[in-house]
Amino acid sequence: MPIFFTFAQILKYRNMNTVNNLTAEVTNRLIDYMKGCITEERFRKFQQTIGLRTRHITLALEDIFQPHNASAVLRSCECFGIQDVHIIENRNKYEVNPDVALGSSKWLNMITYNGSENNTRSCLQNLREQGYRLVATTPHKNDFTPETLPLDQKTALIFGTELAGLTPVALEMADDFIKIPMVGFTESLNISVSAAIFIQSLTGRLRNSTIPWQLTSAEQSEIMLTWLRNSIKRSDIMVRNFLENDAVQGLRAV
Repeated sequence: MPIFFTFAQILKYRNMNTVNNLTAEVTNRLIDYMKGCITEERFRKFQQTIGLRTRHITLALEDIFQPHNASAVLRSCECFGIQDVHIIENRNKYEVNPDVALGSSKWLNMITYNGSENNTRSCLQNLREQGYRLVATTPHKNDFTPETLPLDQKTALIFGTELAGLTPVALEMADDFIKIPMVGFTESLNISVSAAIFIQSLTGRLRNSTIPWQLTSAEQSEIMLTWLRNSIKRSDIMVRNFLENDAVQGLRAV
Protein backbone atom coordinates (compact mmCIF):
# COMPACT_ATOMS: atom_id res chain seq x y z
CA MET A 1 0.00 0.00 0.00
CA PRO A 2 1.44 3.43 -0.90
CA ILE A 3 2.28 5.75 1.97
CA PHE A 4 1.21 9.40 1.75
CA PHE A 5 2.59 12.35 3.70
CA THR A 6 1.13 15.78 4.11
CA PHE A 7 3.08 18.81 2.89
CA ALA A 8 3.36 19.97 6.51
CA GLN A 9 5.04 16.70 7.48
CA ILE A 10 7.55 16.96 4.64
CA LEU A 11 8.22 20.61 5.38
CA LYS A 12 8.77 19.89 9.07
CA TYR A 13 11.31 17.17 8.31
CA ARG A 14 13.02 19.18 5.58
CA ASN A 15 13.47 22.18 7.86
CA MET A 16 15.48 19.94 10.19
CA ASN A 17 17.97 19.52 7.34
CA THR A 18 18.47 22.96 5.81
CA VAL A 19 21.70 23.49 3.91
CA ASN A 20 23.08 25.45 6.86
CA ASN A 21 22.23 22.72 9.34
CA LEU A 22 22.85 19.38 7.63
CA THR A 23 24.26 16.32 9.32
CA ALA A 24 27.59 15.06 7.99
CA GLU A 25 25.87 12.07 6.42
CA VAL A 26 23.28 14.16 4.56
CA THR A 27 25.94 16.67 3.46
CA ASN A 28 28.04 13.91 1.92
CA ARG A 29 25.03 12.38 0.16
CA LEU A 30 24.10 15.80 -1.22
CA ILE A 31 27.66 16.23 -2.49
CA ASP A 32 27.45 12.84 -4.24
CA TYR A 33 24.11 13.89 -5.72
CA MET A 34 25.37 17.24 -7.03
CA LYS A 35 28.81 16.25 -8.29
CA GLY A 36 27.14 14.44 -11.19
CA CYS A 37 26.43 17.87 -12.70
CA ILE A 38 30.11 18.71 -13.16
CA THR A 39 32.85 16.79 -14.96
CA GLU A 40 34.94 14.22 -13.12
CA GLU A 41 38.03 16.30 -13.90
CA ARG A 42 36.53 19.39 -12.30
CA PHE A 43 35.45 17.47 -9.21
CA ARG A 44 38.98 16.06 -8.84
CA LYS A 45 40.25 19.64 -9.00
CA PHE A 46 37.82 20.55 -6.21
CA GLN A 47 39.15 17.67 -4.09
CA GLN A 48 42.77 18.57 -4.77
CA THR A 49 42.21 22.24 -3.98
CA ILE A 50 40.22 21.73 -0.81
CA GLY A 51 42.94 19.48 0.55
CA LEU A 52 45.30 22.46 0.44
CA ARG A 53 42.93 24.98 2.04
CA THR A 54 43.61 26.31 5.53
CA ARG A 55 41.98 28.31 8.29
CA HIS A 56 45.15 28.31 10.38
CA ILE A 57 45.92 31.68 8.78
CA THR A 58 43.20 34.21 8.04
CA LEU A 59 43.01 37.89 7.06
CA ALA A 60 41.09 40.78 8.59
CA LEU A 61 40.75 43.77 6.25
CA GLU A 62 39.87 47.05 7.96
CA ASP A 63 38.03 49.62 5.84
CA ILE A 64 39.70 48.68 2.55
CA PHE A 65 37.69 50.71 0.06
CA GLN A 66 39.71 50.72 -3.19
CA PRO A 67 38.03 48.04 -5.39
CA HIS A 68 41.31 47.19 -7.13
CA ASN A 69 43.14 46.50 -3.87
CA ALA A 70 40.19 44.75 -2.26
CA SER A 71 39.89 42.40 -5.23
CA ALA A 72 43.61 41.72 -5.55
CA VAL A 73 43.81 40.67 -1.89
CA LEU A 74 40.99 38.17 -2.39
CA ARG A 75 42.74 36.79 -5.43
CA SER A 76 45.96 36.27 -3.46
CA CYS A 77 44.06 34.55 -0.65
CA GLU A 78 42.41 32.16 -3.10
CA CYS A 79 45.66 31.42 -4.95
CA PHE A 80 47.57 30.56 -1.77
CA GLY A 81 44.81 28.60 -0.03
CA ILE A 82 43.48 31.01 2.61
CA GLN A 83 39.81 30.09 3.02
CA ASP A 84 38.41 32.83 5.29
CA VAL A 85 38.62 36.61 4.86
CA HIS A 86 37.12 38.91 7.49
CA ILE A 87 35.83 42.24 6.17
CA ILE A 88 35.57 45.20 8.56
CA GLU A 89 33.33 48.03 7.32
CA ASN A 90 33.45 51.03 9.65
CA ARG A 91 33.33 53.92 7.17
CA ASN A 92 33.88 52.24 3.82
CA LYS A 93 31.98 49.47 2.04
CA TYR A 94 34.15 46.66 0.73
CA GLU A 95 33.67 46.51 -3.04
CA VAL A 96 35.10 43.93 -5.42
CA ASN A 97 36.25 44.61 -8.99
CA PRO A 98 35.34 41.45 -10.93
CA ASP A 99 37.99 42.13 -13.58
CA VAL A 100 40.67 41.93 -10.88
CA ALA A 101 39.17 39.30 -8.56
CA LEU A 102 38.56 36.89 -11.49
CA GLY A 103 35.84 35.06 -9.59
CA SER A 104 38.05 34.32 -6.56
CA SER A 105 35.41 35.47 -4.06
CA LYS A 106 33.09 32.54 -4.86
CA TRP A 107 35.71 30.11 -3.58
CA LEU A 108 36.24 31.97 -0.28
CA ASN A 109 34.29 32.48 2.93
CA MET A 110 33.89 36.22 3.39
CA ILE A 111 32.68 37.26 6.85
CA THR A 112 31.53 40.88 7.00
CA TYR A 113 31.35 43.06 10.13
CA ASN A 114 29.23 46.18 9.67
CA GLY A 115 26.50 46.01 12.29
CA SER A 116 28.06 47.45 15.44
CA GLU A 117 29.36 50.78 16.65
CA ASN A 118 32.95 49.56 16.37
CA ASN A 119 33.19 46.76 13.84
CA THR A 120 36.95 46.47 14.26
CA ARG A 121 36.58 45.50 17.90
CA SER A 122 33.75 43.07 17.08
CA CYS A 123 35.80 41.34 14.40
CA LEU A 124 39.03 41.08 16.36
CA GLN A 125 37.26 39.92 19.51
CA ASN A 126 35.50 37.23 17.50
CA LEU A 127 38.82 36.07 16.05
CA ARG A 128 40.46 36.05 19.47
CA GLU A 129 37.62 33.91 20.85
CA GLN A 130 38.29 31.45 18.00
CA GLY A 131 41.87 31.12 19.19
CA TYR A 132 43.61 33.44 16.73
CA ARG A 133 46.68 35.48 17.52
CA LEU A 134 46.08 39.02 16.19
CA VAL A 135 49.01 40.26 14.12
CA ALA A 136 48.99 43.85 12.83
CA THR A 137 50.76 44.39 9.51
CA THR A 138 52.53 47.64 10.32
CA PRO A 139 56.10 48.65 11.23
CA HIS A 140 56.54 48.59 15.01
CA LYS A 141 59.29 48.03 17.52
CA ASN A 142 60.00 44.39 18.34
CA ASP A 143 58.05 43.28 15.30
CA PHE A 144 58.38 40.08 13.29
CA THR A 145 59.05 39.46 9.60
CA PRO A 146 57.37 36.83 7.37
CA GLU A 147 60.37 34.59 8.05
CA THR A 148 60.34 34.91 11.84
CA LEU A 149 56.66 35.07 12.84
CA PRO A 150 55.78 31.99 14.95
CA LEU A 151 53.01 29.90 13.39
CA ASP A 152 52.29 27.48 16.21
CA GLN A 153 49.05 29.35 17.00
CA LYS A 154 46.29 30.21 14.55
CA THR A 155 47.12 33.63 13.09
CA ALA A 156 44.97 36.51 11.86
CA LEU A 157 46.81 39.14 9.79
CA ILE A 158 45.20 42.58 10.11
CA PHE A 159 45.48 45.03 7.20
CA GLY A 160 44.44 48.68 7.06
CA THR A 161 44.16 51.25 4.30
CA GLU A 162 47.27 52.54 2.56
CA LEU A 163 46.57 56.16 3.48
CA ALA A 164 45.54 55.89 7.13
CA GLY A 165 46.84 52.47 8.09
CA LEU A 166 45.26 50.56 10.96
CA THR A 167 43.01 52.29 13.48
CA PRO A 168 44.10 52.79 17.12
CA VAL A 169 41.64 50.05 18.14
CA ALA A 170 43.30 47.51 15.83
CA LEU A 171 46.78 48.49 17.03
CA GLU A 172 45.69 48.33 20.66
CA MET A 173 44.16 44.87 20.30
CA ALA A 174 47.06 43.40 18.30
CA ASP A 175 49.10 40.70 20.03
CA ASP A 176 52.06 41.07 17.68
CA PHE A 177 53.29 43.15 14.74
CA ILE A 178 54.83 42.13 11.45
CA LYS A 179 56.60 44.03 8.68
CA ILE A 180 58.25 43.37 5.33
CA PRO A 181 61.94 44.41 5.42
CA MET A 182 62.70 46.96 2.70
CA VAL A 183 65.94 48.62 1.56
CA GLY A 184 64.74 51.34 -0.81
CA PHE A 185 63.83 55.01 -0.41
CA THR A 186 60.08 54.28 -0.69
CA GLU A 187 59.26 52.64 2.64
CA SER A 188 55.83 51.32 1.80
CA LEU A 189 54.12 48.83 -0.49
CA ASN A 190 50.67 48.68 -2.02
CA ILE A 191 48.38 46.74 0.32
CA SER A 192 47.63 44.08 -2.26
CA VAL A 193 51.36 43.55 -2.84
CA SER A 194 52.02 43.41 0.89
CA ALA A 195 49.22 40.90 1.41
CA ALA A 196 50.53 38.66 -1.38
CA ILE A 197 54.05 38.67 0.10
CA PHE A 198 52.82 37.86 3.60
CA ILE A 199 50.42 35.15 2.45
CA GLN A 200 52.88 33.42 0.11
CA SER A 201 55.65 33.36 2.69
CA LEU A 202 53.54 32.29 5.66
CA THR A 203 51.52 29.61 3.88
CA GLY A 204 54.72 28.20 2.38
CA ARG A 205 56.28 27.93 5.82
CA LEU A 206 53.07 26.44 7.21
CA ARG A 207 52.86 23.66 4.64
CA ASN A 208 56.50 22.75 5.23
CA SER A 209 55.90 22.45 8.97
CA THR A 210 54.44 19.72 11.19
CA ILE A 211 51.62 22.05 12.32
CA PRO A 212 48.13 20.57 11.63
CA TRP A 213 47.01 23.36 9.30
CA GLN A 214 44.50 21.44 7.14
CA LEU A 215 40.73 21.75 7.30
CA THR A 216 38.79 19.10 9.18
CA SER A 217 36.70 16.57 7.23
CA ALA A 218 33.52 18.40 8.28
CA GLU A 219 34.92 21.75 7.12
CA GLN A 220 35.98 20.26 3.79
CA SER A 221 32.52 18.82 3.19
CA GLU A 222 30.80 22.09 4.09
CA ILE A 223 33.01 24.07 1.72
CA MET A 224 32.80 21.44 -1.03
CA LEU A 225 29.01 21.71 -0.95
CA THR A 226 29.24 25.51 -1.24
CA TRP A 227 31.59 25.24 -4.21
CA LEU A 228 29.23 22.85 -5.97
CA ARG A 229 26.26 25.13 -5.33
CA ASN A 230 28.22 28.09 -6.71
CA SER A 231 29.27 26.13 -9.82
CA ILE A 232 25.94 24.64 -10.90
CA LYS A 233 23.19 26.68 -12.50
CA ARG A 234 19.93 26.69 -10.53
CA SER A 235 21.56 24.63 -7.81
CA ASP A 236 18.92 25.86 -5.36
CA ILE A 237 16.34 23.74 -7.21
CA MET A 238 18.61 20.70 -7.04
CA VAL A 239 19.10 21.17 -3.31
CA ARG A 240 15.37 21.65 -2.71
CA ASN A 241 14.51 18.52 -4.69
CA PHE A 242 17.12 16.51 -2.83
CA LEU A 243 15.93 17.67 0.60
CA GLU A 244 12.30 17.01 -0.26
CA ASN A 245 13.14 13.50 -1.42
CA ASP A 246 15.34 13.04 1.64
CA ALA A 247 12.43 14.16 3.80
CA VAL A 248 10.14 11.56 2.28
CA GLN A 249 12.75 8.83 2.77
CA GLY A 250 13.25 9.97 6.35
CA LEU A 251 9.55 9.87 7.08
CA ARG A 252 9.29 6.38 5.61
CA ALA A 253 11.96 5.28 8.07
CA VAL A 254 10.12 6.79 11.07
